[in-house]
Amino acid sequence: MWGGLLGGLAASGCLLVVVRVRAIRRPDLAIRVLPYLRDLPVSGRGTDQQPGGAVRGVFGPVLRSAADGVERVLGGAATVRRRLERAGLDRTVTEFRVEQVIWGLVGFAVAAAVSILESLGDPRGAVSLLVFCAAAFVAGVMLRDHRLGAAVRSRERQVLAEFPVVAELLALAVAAGESPVAALDRVVRRSRGALSVDLARVLAEIRTGRPVGRAFDGLAARTGVPLVARFAEGIAVAVERGTPLADVLHAQAADVREAGRREVIEAGARKEVLMMVPVVFLVLPVTIVFAFWPGVIGLNLVTP
Repeated sequence: MWGGLLGGLAASGCLLVVVRVRAIRRPDLAIRVLPYLRDLPVSGRGTDQQPGGAVRGVFGPVLRSAADGVERVLGGAATVRRRLERAGLDRTVTEFRVEQVIWGLVGFAVAAAVSILESLGDPRGAVSLLVFCAAAFVAGVMLRDHRLGAAVRSRERQVLAEFPVVAELLALAVAAGESPVAALDRVVRRSRGALSVDLARVLAEIRTGRPVGRAFDGLAARTGVPLVARFAEGIAVAVERGTPLADVLHAQAADVREAGRREVIEAGARKEVLMMVPVVFLVLPVTIVFAFWPGVIGLNLVTP
């Protein structure tokens, strides 16, 4: 009787697996039709057909509920959205909160494993171990937020490093007689980098009918780099008022290079004390030892 029951359960499970695999492998009607339609993007595989789609389908609602709870506790959806744009990440606030929950769960799992091993030896500290697991969850959530801040700073450094070259290329193209949109298209096609991605977005907005000045005003509002914001505002004003655009771009590139030199000088001034640490704690003691050690040896030889 038990053998028949277990065999029936195993057969039912295999049947469910086969049915689900056949449903996953069958392409949707939209995916089969869209390649034959013009001017429509070809969508990828469905959500259920992507790797891990079944896992997202099972745990997705729970993770989204937890993400909503994190959002209610932390808040700042507008700030997070702006930071995601500055980091160049194509994610929504909800997706970022879900990532925070996942990082927190990973930290909680690690802390729980350590706590279980610790409780096997001394089961009296259960409350402190629970607090430790909760702190690990919070640390995982905050670590993901810290990584987002690090991504924002890294991308802004890349933008600053690329900006002088891109501005000079734009200035050369405009001085050669091209329009601002044609010069922007040429630079976007010839360059790669974080700033090129932002300029490609501006170019896409211009091609969809948005005025050039407003497109660059949007770039100035999105970016977190003051120099790039000033560059975008300068181009918008130059286009609207008809001032020479090449001179504006050359001046912007010169300003960025000067700002970079000034930043290096300021960094050196801030780290002047740190640069004295090896001199004081390494070079100076060795010099003192080399200066006084022969005299000490000589006194020991002379003293009876």
